[in-house]
Amino acid sequence: MALSREQVIGTAVDLLRRYGLGDLSMRRLARELGVAPGALYWHVANKQELLVEVADALLSEVPEVSADRPPAEALAALALAIREAVAPVPDGADVVALAYAVEPGAARPLREVTRLLAAAGVPMGERDHVAALVVHHILGSVAAQQDRALAAAVDPELPAPDAVGETKAFEIGMGVIVRGLAAYR
Repeated sequence: MALSREQVIGTAVDLLRRYGLGDLSMRRLARELGVAPGALYWHVANKQELLVEVADALLSEVPEVSADRPPAEALAALALAIREAVAPVPDGADVVALAYAVEPGAARPLREVTRLLAAAGVPMGERDHVAALVVHHILGSVAAQQDRALAAAVDPELPAPDAVGETKAFEIGMGVIVRGLAAYR
């Protein structure tokens, strides 16, 4: 059976979910797929392109936002949904951050952030900057939670992160952002 781009990306997502970014190398991916590393380059140009596709796959699980909600409310719900999709994946925030740096609009949910900001009245000249603030709040929240979990795993004296508290802190930050959007009206 011939190797497909979907198999390459799907296996890369699986490796990331199981082992984290440190173990997601092109050699490891090729070994998992039972092919020579060079065979991967028929499907992705390089690891950077692979990681953009992996991020898109992770974010594909984020549901569409309802058009019935006010834009600021929809933005807060979308941000939480993105966070929930990325948080369980080891190094997921790092992968999505890289993808966002390379191609800010590559994944549908990240494009949706920008669309909702436009609907909330953010002027075109500021929209990308405000979108970056929202995305960095989401990914920074996830990365910090994952870092605290890693630290607690290494040092039992450190408290393990409280998922409920982490989510609450994230929601408070999103509340500040959403209230700031009111200034654009």
